[in-house]
Amino acid sequence: MPNPAVPVALLFALMVVLGGAQGVAEETSIGEPRQAELRHLLMQDCGSCHGLTLRGGLGPPITPEALADRDRDTMVAVILYGRPGTPMPPWATILAEHEVRWLVDLLYEGSIQ
Repeated sequence: MPNPAVPVALLFALMVVLGGAQGVAEETSIGEPRQAELRHLLMQDCGSCHGLTLRGGLGPPITPEALADRDRDTMVAVILYGRPGTPMPPWATILAEHEVRWLVDLLYEGSIQ
């Protein structure tokens, strides 16, 4: 059985390489209207697979307890680039890295609502 950590590690390495190659400063502040959109996306789009309470469904739970032993940068890479061979899609086409980091912070803090 293939090791599921290998694709994640490769995606993370790719994210680091591509992120360093961009050389463009990215806006990092997220205004309240966009925060509301991101929270809605998290609950509806992510919740459609990870469960509306984020305690698991088709995808694994993404509660603070479930993420406690996971590295935040790896989670950012998984969200941005997906997990090939699984239903987890890449979100990099519609979410900026700083938005994904903000969402990951919400998940780790448990402050979704």
